[in-house]
Formats: sequence, C-alpha cells, structure tokens
Amino acid sequence: MIAKKMVKYVEGSSVTRAMFEEGKKMAARYGAENVYDFSLGNPSVEPPEAVKKAIIDILEQESPCYVHGYMNNSGYETVRSVIAESLNKRFGTAFAEENILMTVGAAGGLNVVLKTLLDPGDEVIAFAPYFGEYNNYVANFEGKMVAVSPNPPLFQPNMAEFESKITPKTKAVIINNPNNPTGVVYSEETIRALADVLEKKQKEYGKAIYLIADEPYRELAYDGVKVPYLTKYYDNTIVGYSYSKSLSLPGERIGYLVIPKEADDFENIICAANVANRILGFVNAPSLMQLAVAKCLDEQTDVAAYDRNRRMLFDALTEYGYEVVRPEGAFYLWVKTMEENDKEFVARAKEYNLLVVPGSSFMCPGYVRIAYCVDPEMIKRSLPAFKKLAQSYQK
Repeated sequence: MIAKKMVKYVEGSSVTRAMFEEGKKMAARYGAENVYDFSLGNPSVEPPEAVKKAIIDILEQESPCYVHGYMNNSGYETVRSVIAESLNKRFGTAFAEENILMTVGAAGGLNVVLKTLLDPGDEVIAFAPYFGEYNNYVANFEGKMVAVSPNPPLFQPNMAEFESKITPKTKAVIINNPNNPTGVVYSEETIRALADVLEKKQKEYGKAIYLIADEPYRELAYDGVKVPYLTKYYDNTIVGYSYSKSLSLPGERIGYLVIPKEADDFENIICAANVANRILGFVNAPSLMQLAVAKCLDEQTDVAAYDRNRRMLFDALTEYGYEVVRPEGAFYLWVKTMEENDKEFVARAKEYNLLVVPGSSFMCPGYVRIAYCVDPEMIKRSLPAFKKLAQSYQK
C-alpha cells in the first residue's frame, strides 16, 4: 500500500502530463497529423549545434573519471565561476563562484531552496495563475501555499492583495517571469512595487522574507521586452534558472541557483542548500551537462521560431473571436474560455482533436493554456479546428 500522503498526489496527478499521454493515444487512433497537441511545454526547436559540439569535445578531450565523477555538491568550481562571470557581464551584478549552486533543473533548484528555508507551517506566496507544481513543492516540506488572485486582463500582480496576504508566517514569495502560463512579463514597475512591499513587511515583522525568482523562460522574450533581474531590486532574492528552454535541454535536467551574498543569513543558506542538494537525493547536478552548458553560455535557442508561432496563433485565434492575452515571453498563449467551466471547454476542444490545458490547473479557472512550442505545420493544420470550436459557441 502506498503512503497516505501520496494518495492525493496520485489522484491529482499533473493534468498537463495526463493530456500529453492522452495525445499519444489519440495520435495512434486518428493519426498524428490529425491531432493537435498544445498541452506540454516541450521545446520544439533543436538545441544549438554548439551544445552537441561541446559534449563531443568534452568526451574526447577530458578524463572520463573527471567528466563522470563526483564533485562538490554545489557543482564544478570552474562551471560556477564562468556562470557567475556571464551573469555579471549581462546584468551588472557581482556574483562569484560561491553564489552559484548547480541544480537538477529549475524544479530541483526550487525544491532545494524550499527545503533550505521552510519550517512546517511556513507560508509561501505565489501569484495566480502559476505553475501548479509549486503547490506540491511547498507541500513537500510541510509549508502552506498562499495564492494571490489573478488580475486580468493584464495579469500583472495585484499589489494590494499581495500586501494583505503577507503574514508573520510568510517565509517566501515565488515569482515566475516570464510567466507560465500567461506569457506575461512582469514589468520593472511591478518588480519595484513588489520589492517595496516586501521591504515594508520585513521591517514590520522583523524577519527575512525571501523572493524566489523562477526563471526558466528568461531568454524567451519578444518585441524587445526586457526581463528585470530581480537581485538588483531586492537583496533577499534567490534566483532559480534552467537551460531547459534557453538551450532546449528539458530532459537533461540542468540548471542553477543564484544565492547573493546580500541575502539574509547567506552563509547558512549556502551551507544548507548544499546539504539539501545532497539529502534530497540529487547529490549533484549531472556532471557532463554542467561542463557542456559552461561552454555554451553565449548560445541561445531560436527565439525567432517561437515568435513566428506566437504571431501565427495569436492572430488567428483573435480573428476567430477568442480573447487572448498577448504574450511577451515564454511560449504559451493564455486564452479565455468561451464558457464558464474551463474543464468543459477543454473537453469540447478535444472533440476537435485539440489538446489544451485548463486554467484551473494553474489556479485560474475560466482560461486555457496553449503551448505554441510546436511544429508550425501543426499550428497551420490546427487552425480550422480552432475556428470550428469557436463557431460551436457562436451559434
């Protein structure tokens, strides 16, 4: 018999993943060309060629015991050093090797941070809509998730509600920028306002409140939009990053944490994060991929390809009568459903072989997420189905 705590996780298993599995079954039944799966944020653009070259060069030139062996729980010192230098060059920061901890993707990094910070009953705030796994990550360490309500139509965080939900039990705030699922980029004005609220509440309660920046989509921004680097606005910021999207390496599970020396209790946080990395079972981030990404810090995925998909799908759905939030980053469209129940809308979409994810999975019912990190030819084939779905509500 499985653990009682796991029963609810099994019952509430990821809707996105379930939709992805359903898509594979439908493809076998109807033909892959007739199924339009927009469920999973799985990059459709190949990794830069430099990644392949880096891996080959490392395997051919480095000692196998070095490449495949253990290292410091934080990761290779040389890798952490060049990542710190790259961040300093790009964002005008002053990080060093000691501020970087290599992680098993952004998800691994978030779990390391939360294990490091949370005591049972501590509260973590996130702004809906947000990635639903945050709830599980916080529950892993007996924390309590507190959601700030969605703020349509722009979906910039509601600062008044945010301030009202900070309590003496608040230990951390998670912000995902660019945002999954909306594609919204939180503006510099928003970030400054958020930092002001946190500074005020820290003084009021006489305790540190940490801002956790979840940034796997940082490099995917469009129309010249700039994504603020949060450590420059608030000292108690910890940044989680992943190369899953920026280098199209989701299955390689490689990322890092940035823990600035300005963060309250920095020395203990660094020590505890290293211990958390080990005892959570990660031990260290994948060795080969650490070395590979360190050689590819100036590389980037083909953002223009995602931009073309974004424009094609946004323009078509808007023409068909859908209410769509114009995404400034990531690779998702956030679309208002044409009926109140988003799950029923998803079920009707499935009748047209369209697979999309209900907004209720992101704590924001009444919307659906459409991942446009897909083959552009699939988008073209899907457009008649999207049109017929809209027309079914317009009769």
